[in-house]
Amino acid sequence: MIMIMMNKKMINNITEYFYDETFLKADGFDDAIIGVEQNTMRLVYSVKKCIEILVIGGMSVEEAIEYFDFNTKGSYVGEKTPIWCDDMFERW
Repeated sequence: MIMIMMNKKMINNITEYFYDETFLKADGFDDAIIGVEQNTMRLVYSVKKCIEILVIGGMSVEEAIEYFDFNTKGSYVGEKTPIWCDDMFERW
């Protein structure tokens, strides 16, 4: 619950600070937002946190990684496509 509250505060802080910007968010991964890349004004997500969200939702680690890589990380949805910070070097 602490992680969720911290990230909801992060989202609120980002949208308040950059009140005139529009951000493209990845559905279901708000709790994995770790910041903003200010040159392109794109949200930055932690890949490790995204995988954790999928595992908490019921997938195995292997299923979560495959699903995320194919359906989320591999998607391009325009110039505001989120940035994926690959912080998976410390595995479960």
